[in-house]
Amino acid sequence: MDGQEYLNQISAANRPVAKKKNGIFSSIYFKIGIIGVGALLVLIIIGSMLGSGKGGEKNLSIDLFLHIDNTNEIIKKYQSDIKSSDLRSNSASLSGILSNIDNKIEEYLTEKYSLNKKNIDEKVVEAAKLEMDELDAELFDAKINGILDRIFAHKMAYEITMILSEESKLIDATKNEAFKEDLKENHNSLENLYDKFNDFSETK
Repeated sequence: MDGQEYLNQISAANRPVAKKKNGIFSSIYFKIGIIGVGALLVLIIIGSMLGSGKGGEKNLSIDLFLHIDNTNEIIKKYQSDIKSSDLRSNSASLSGILSNIDNKIEEYLTEKYSLNKKNIDEKVVEAAKLEMDELDAELFDAKINGILDRIFAHKMAYEITMILSEESKLIDATKNEAFKEDLKENHNSLENLYDKFNDFSETK
């Protein structure tokens, strides 16, 4: 071994070993964070997709149509059992207002989406019917207990409030100006009628 080879060996032996880089991108916490962010994004996307299925002009129109249709059916069922002439008159007015907008919503669904009550998803129809059955049961109990007028007025005030809320959402969702105006007109009519049910008293 000559002198040069000896010096090369010493130099190699004393050369510092390259350290493994421990940058932020190689950190286990960074990797866990990336996975977490990815999972969160997936959940947001899925939630957005599910949420969009519940909203939108078409679904809001269907929900409102079924709600109004069922409420009107209940009104007609108990109309003749109401004792107060004023409440009976207000009930008839409510039925007429609901029938008018119900027909317009059904026409709109048929024209734009080729959809009517016969081909609406059965699960949606069944869910709406369950709500109607609950209302029917409460009014039937009130009837046999002799307090139908009071409970009917209270329930109709509540139904008007719910329908107004659904109409507001649909008014914001639809881009059809004629349909929007029909909804606004009905909305105003229901608002004017609300107090007559909400303030009803059997002592008046």
